[in-house]
Amino acid sequence: MKKIKKIKIRLNGSFKFVKDNTNLSDLLKTLKIPLKKVAIEFNQQILDKKKLNKQILRNNDKIEIVHFIGGG
Repeated sequence: MKKIKKIKIRLNGSFKFVKDNTNLSDLLKTLKIPLKKVAIEFNQQILDKKKLNKQILRNNDKIEIVHFIGGG
């Protein structure tokens, strides 16, 4: 049986383990986060949502996901 390699990332201040070679798009799908209502900061840079499929997560990456909330 092949062991799945995992990496440790920091997601919104908490450590999380994900499969190696996971991209940001896959992470958001796993977390069931709708893209339309969030901004994503990846290693202290705001990330263009068009690049989510290309951004492969690496050990110790820092991701902050900010949800937009409507109101008046």
